Amino acid sequence: MNQQTTLARREPPALREGGLKEPTDRQQAVLDAVLALMVEGGEPTMSAVARRASCSKETLYKWFGDRDGLLAATVQWQASKVRAGNYDRTRLDANALRDSLEAFAANWLRVISSDTSLALNRIAIGNATKAGDHLGGIVLANGRFAIGERLKPLLEAGREAGLLAFDDAEEAFRTFFGLAGRDVQIRLLLGDAARPSETDIRSDAARAARQFLALYGAGKPSTR
Repeated sequence: MNQQTTLARREPPALREGGLKEPTDRQQAVLDAVLALMVEGGEPTMSAVARRASCSKETLYKWFGDRDGLLAATVQWQASKVRAGNYDRTRLDANALRDSLEAFAANWLRVISSDTSLALNRIAIGNATKAGDHLGGIVLANGRFAIGERLKPLLEAGREAGLLAFDDAEEAFRTFFGLAGRDVQIRLLLGDAARPSETDIRSDAARAARQFLALYGAGKPSTR
């Protein structure tokens, strides 16, 4: 059994298949409370979250199972902001593919440069060596791995349309991930105060899509 499969088992009850497809407004408020605690440097215990979100611990346990479930739902909530844009798989052309790649890269850059994501990742890294703390694995399973599974259908649709050529979708995703993110996240995690502006994000996203298509493009170039 691989790491990703093992970690996926920690998915919270409220978000498992057959449960809620998306957290309710009240659950979203709880997840935002977790993120706010992290940004402020607080420990997101069940008691602290219950106080911050003005709800009972019993409600938290009912919705999320346990602390790991709550943290998994929080990471999923943050990662859900990264999407590959809207596209019609049956009518995908070069322009739509480029637009979707740019949308994904821009969304991802906005998320990883936000205070909430930086706080979440710093806590996960800081707790990585603590026995019994699973936040690092939760971030991988419900953040990085989940985001990859969200983009791969677009890459595979591009291959089916004759626009992309690759043998392994995971390898292609990692290439695009690297082109989009470069060293932005590591610099910010290490304290670089130079956050990318919206202009920077759009420019970097367009560059990443252009470079990726230069590497993996197999169809006719975009008309733009």
